[in-house]
Amino acid sequence: MARRKGRDISGWIILDKPAGPTSTACVNKLRWAYQAKKAGHAGTLDPAATGLLAIAFGEATKCVPYITDADKCYGFTVRLGAATNTDDAEGEVIATAEARPTDDEIRAALAAFTGEIMQVPPKFSAVKIDGERAYALARDGEDFEVQARPLWVESLDLVARPNADTVELRMVCGKGGYVRSIARDLGEALGCLGHVLDLRREWSGPFDLEGAVTLEQVEALARTPELDALLVPLEAGLGDVPRVMVNEAAATRVAHGNPAPVIASDAEFGEECWAAHQGRAIALGRYMGGEFHPARVLNR
Repeated sequence: MARRKGRDISGWIILDKPAGPTSTACVNKLRWAYQAKKAGHAGTLDPAATGLLAIAFGEATKCVPYITDADKCYGFTVRLGAATNTDDAEGEVIATAEARPTDDEIRAALAAFTGEIMQVPPKFSAVKIDGERAYALARDGEDFEVQARPLWVESLDLVARPNADTVELRMVCGKGGYVRSIARDLGEALGCLGHVLDLRREWSGPFDLEGAVTLEQVEALARTPELDALLVPLEAGLGDVPRVMVNEAAATRVAHGNPAPVIASDAEFGEECWAAHQGRAIALGRYMGGEFHPARVLNR
């Protein structure tokens, strides 16, 4: 089997994604710019969405699940009075309504969308239906249903009401949340219909937009040594994950996939954590009462 060519670099780029390109296109652009052997992203943004897209290189790709599983914050604008087939402004209007709720009515309705809720993803989404992507079936005009799935919504707040037809909201939610579904279902609950006009991810797990880079910055420095200065250390993606510390002898054992004693721990018994030696992450695993049991060694 041929080995993938490219640089063995590890770390993160926190990208402020513009509207237009897909998340995969952004990853491909950065992989090319860094000539990286391995890259991936931690949580898809729709092409029309903007904001934080965490892109992992090399061994940081092993840490991606900690970001995709983490809470995220979205700021978004809902257009009231119309439903679209995609639940956003990219789609065709399929129904309209004259009703316009008051601010107090909107605030009251938001309560039903917080806590543990059941959410039906949009038909134009990447969820799989009998092995096929829902958006592919929708584009082909297929008749199908998308099953509801649980979602934790920590908060959903009214931020502003620019005019009678638009409302600005901010949501903090867990893994798998669809802002377009929130806009659709909120509009239906209020009797006015609705869809997303714009969407921006403000933070995801330990990452936020402070210090984020743009595609223009990356393109300007592509394939130059200066580009490496934009990389964020692998450890930054583990900021919300408990850490255990090991000495040099234990680090050697961990590097070979063996359990090893720890000298300090932030983790509880049985908790997922990462092992550090001299400040560097060396493996992901679990803390088992005085010992670290590696699951994935970070070869750096």
